[in-house]
Amino acid sequence: MSAHVIADDAEALAVAASLAAEFRPGASARDAGRRLPRAELDRMSASGLLAVTVPADHGGADVGARTLAEIFRLLATADASLAQIPQSHFAYVNVMRRQGTPEQREFFFAELLAGRRFGNAQSEAGTRHVQDIRTRLEPRPDGSYVLTGVKHYSTGALFADWIPVLARTGDDRLHVAYVPSGAPGLTVVDDWDGLGQRTTASGTVRLDGVPVPADRVLPHHLTFEGPQLHGALAQLLHAAIDTGIAAGALAEAAEFVRTKSRPWFESGVETAAEDPLLIQRFGELALCIKAAEALLREAARSVDAARADLSDDTAAEASVAVAAAKVQAARAAVEVSSALFEVSGTRSAADSLNLHRHWRDARTHTLHDPARWKIQHIGRFVLNGTRPPRHGLL
Repeated sequence: MSAHVIADDAEALAVAASLAAEFRPGASARDAGRRLPRAELDRMSASGLLAVTVPADHGGADVGARTLAEIFRLLATADASLAQIPQSHFAYVNVMRRQGTPEQREFFFAELLAGRRFGNAQSEAGTRHVQDIRTRLEPRPDGSYVLTGVKHYSTGALFADWIPVLARTGDDRLHVAYVPSGAPGLTVVDDWDGLGQRTTASGTVRLDGVPVPADRVLPHHLTFEGPQLHGALAQLLHAAIDTGIAAGALAEAAEFVRTKSRPWFESGVETAAEDPLLIQRFGELALCIKAAEALLREAARSVDAARADLSDDTAAEASVAVAAAKVQAARAAVEVSSALFEVSGTRSAADSLNLHRHWRDARTHTLHDPARWKIQHIGRFVLNGTRPPRHGLL
């Protein structure tokens, strides 16, 4: 596989905007038919977009958080599933940046620059909570490991060249094993049946005695033993996706009202787009999105500032800023995608139009982690100066 190498932030944004424009026309049909976007992901890989966070000293553009968030926002305005698939990819690129040895970074950054994709095998079902990881990474006498477990919600795994697997060793410490897609004992099952984000193939990964060389394992537990931005960056991308879903839904609602809606007879106007009550509602929805976009930019700025000067205080400020952005983005995504039908009228509810995909995507994606706990951490920080906990969900 070969891929273009993006030079800087400006080129990364231009490529993202171009891909979003390319992906948008087919998004509804892909969702309706659950056609998995392999060709589109190959286009994304070939464009170099998936390697934009590779450090400059390894040949990458090393873009900042603000650029990365905008890339995800742009993609999500076009297709929320396509935007969701690489979210874990970038999270585990970040793990490699933080915890990889020089040799591991050299190998995997070269893989990324060549267009290779990371998936994810992280979450588990039936455990006490999301942090209760029971997949085991058992050592062998030769220094290598064996992986055993079952993962769910494994977004990107079906399309990945490498699948980062979250697992615990005998001492209960958290590690990430980077497993090639064709490894013996590894099975990726396309059993995702979510009502939204239908084409992410976020199914099951089964690990039945998967062999893992020692140089493919990273000590992820070290990530959380000091100030870190792992959670903030991962959540920033989720916020960007929600913000993009909201913007995409509003754009489609506006187009529908301009071209297909009839004015309400009491309005006294010739077209629906002239109805003062609809104009008012579109203004309200636009303000909701603009607030989400502003908070997203501020959160990304905080992550970039913390990256340049990482401490307990800067990491806490970044996490709180990202939490605020995620809460507002989730609200905007659900409200605007629902209001699409309110402003567009009865005709918009036709199943054949598939306008409900925006709401289904918003409702599904915003379930990733509860906003109520983010608000708790914001309140504790503002009122008592309590720093947010160090974990990957904040």
